[in-house]
Amino acid sequence: MRQAGVLDVGCHSALLTVVRRRPGMVLEPVFSRKVRLRLHEALDRKGRLDKAGVKSVERAVAEAVAAGARLSGPEVFAFATSVIRDAPNRDEIVARVARTTGTRLRVLTGEEEARLAYVAARQWAGSMAGQLLVLDIGGGTVEIASGTGDRPLVYSLPLGARRITRDWLPGGTAPSPRRLAEVRQHLRRSLEAVPGLTQAEQGGRVLACSKTFEQLARLAAAQGKTPRAGQQLALPQLRTSVSLLAAAGPSRRSELPGISRHRAEQSLAGALIAQALMEACGAKNVEICPWSTREGLLLERLGVPHTTAGTLVG
Repeated sequence: MRQAGVLDVGCHSALLTVVRRRPGMVLEPVFSRKVRLRLHEALDRKGRLDKAGVKSVERAVAEAVAAGARLSGPEVFAFATSVIRDAPNRDEIVARVARTTGTRLRVLTGEEEARLAYVAARQWAGSMAGQLLVLDIGGGTVEIASGTGDRPLVYSLPLGARRITRDWLPGGTAPSPRRLAEVRQHLRRSLEAVPGLTQAEQGGRVLACSKTFEQLARLAAAQGKTPRAGQQLALPQLRTSVSLLAAAGPSRRSELPGISRHRAEQSLAGALIAQALMEACGAKNVEICPWSTREGLLLERLGVPHTTAGTLVG
């Protein structure tokens, strides 16, 4: 059976995932190893990763690779997300990790991440899916992709939750209603400036592919009984969640349903971005898709046709 492996090094973790393809299944998990990271705490104001942060990446990659080495599995595709891609000392980080671990991290462009998220979302949605609009909120960037086939229109914008927290909401809090309004205005204007920004189409589906959206959907579901609780997120629910998160500090947010401790600080920024995205794209509701860039890579490395139907495991 054919196998594929991906090592995804992001702000919060290094995650090694190995899957295989079997008849009737698209992705069957074989092995997974997550090593926790807190790279947002190791970034300076310019986004440069300090020595301790680089060391933590080295250790995480070495630990994940060592765990995977016990398998007689495939060659692993290792890539870094925007926290390393956008760092001024990116080349130094990649070189040091390669020298100490023997693993060279690839760096994907934002547009390529958007395309891969679309590939994953289309596979997850099934062979009968028509028009798709895919929204993905990362730490440094936001990815948007849309289409009906395997050549989506893609955008990557510097509006990620970590970036907005750093630049507009230090410590993860809004010191005043005025600052909250300023963040909303910045997001709205940035999205309005995108030429021909994709709009949700009547009869089409809008899929949200990120931990940010997943956690916001769980938070919204906990506020009241809703159809498909946690599997979708409506704009009115999101607006309520923004108010709830704005009224609480990061430590209090981590006690809220759905909000994890390591994402609590940037959860307010994530909610504001999600709201701005949905409003700018005319999406009143999104479906939560558990697959994104990582699964897109796995699908392509397995050679799975974009329109393949089957059981989705993962």
